[in-house]
Amino acid sequence: MDTAPTTTQGPDEPDGPSTTEAAPPAAGNDRFSTLQSSAEFGELRRTQRSFAFPLTIAFVSWYLLYVLLSNYAGDFMGTAVAGNINVAFVLGLAQFLTTFLIAWWYSRHAAAKLDPGAEALRARLEAGE
Repeated sequence: MDTAPTTTQGPDEPDGPSTTEAAPPAAGNDRFSTLQSSAEFGELRRTQRSFAFPLTIAFVSWYLLYVLLSNYAGDFMGTAVAGNINVAFVLGLAQFLTTFLIAWWYSRHAAAKLDPGAEALRARLEAGE
């Protein structure tokens, strides 16, 4: 006996197509494009990038230096600093310290320079300007 496969809906599934996800109006897309091409948005992006990119490059370089020293400068990294603590251990802990310092520094930078501008742009977008 051939029967067509049937699908059953669970108790949490809607009966028909979802009506909660409507496509944004075309005018809304224009507002986003206009905002994205505005001088304020460009300045905000420039401010974020001028902080994040150099800091990222510096941290990755610092990390790669640590890895290279660990691989190729074993005698130096094994130099005792105090008791059983050697240079490798100190530089390894410095990696964690710099990670937290960079996160703290970026948080302060964002709160002071990025968040006010982003909030102003968001308010302008929501107001329909």
